[in-house]
Amino acid sequence: MMSLFKVMVLWLFRYYSLYGHVEIMAREIQRGANSVPDVEATLWQVPETLENRILEKMKAPAKPDDVGEIRPEQLVEADGFIFGSPSRFGVMAAQFKAFFDATHDIWATQALAGKPAGIFWSTGFHGGGQELTALTTITQLAHHGMIFVPVGYTFGSGMFEMEDVKGGSPYGAGTYAADGSREPTELELQQAFHQGKYIAQITKKLKNSD
Repeated sequence: MMSLFKVMVLWLFRYYSLYGHVEIMAREIQRGANSVPDVEATLWQVPETLENRILEKMKAPAKPDDVGEIRPEQLVEADGFIFGSPSRFGVMAAQFKAFFDATHDIWATQALAGKPAGIFWSTGFHGGGQELTALTTITQLAHHGMIFVPVGYTFGSGMFEMEDVKGGSPYGAGTYAADGSREPTELELQQAFHQGKYIAQITKKLKNSD
């Protein structure tokens, strides 16, 4: 899933979510971005590549009706981005990679160069790629010339939580899905909200300095 923003920011949150965990995080990130004055954050889904009969066998829930599918050319309308994807064997999901592969024309003109972008994700467990998913996604941003904006340790004490299981890292917000039954915790959602707000503020500063 993705969020785009415009400063007046159009923030674009683009995401892919199979079982809904990334979608939950995306909505909280959008809420954080929209808490910044003059920022308008919009959620978008990347197109699904699996057939309906496969999704049914996987018991995947229906896609949300209130989030549209994005086309590659729409990316140029945004001033900033936060991209979200579940991890598949330690890297972004194939659906998300397929979308980036379809941005060749935009890459050729470097239309996204200089625009800030963040990353968030969901993995099954600790070894599922909480940081590797982010690191391998950065390659897409680099080829487009986008500016990767990590959260760092700006989330404060929440970054050092040791008593409860928490996804995420200095690269961005994250959650664990386990066998699919685990929902993002309050602390994970707080980090997602913080990421949306933090990157929206940076996008706004960059936009206003033009």
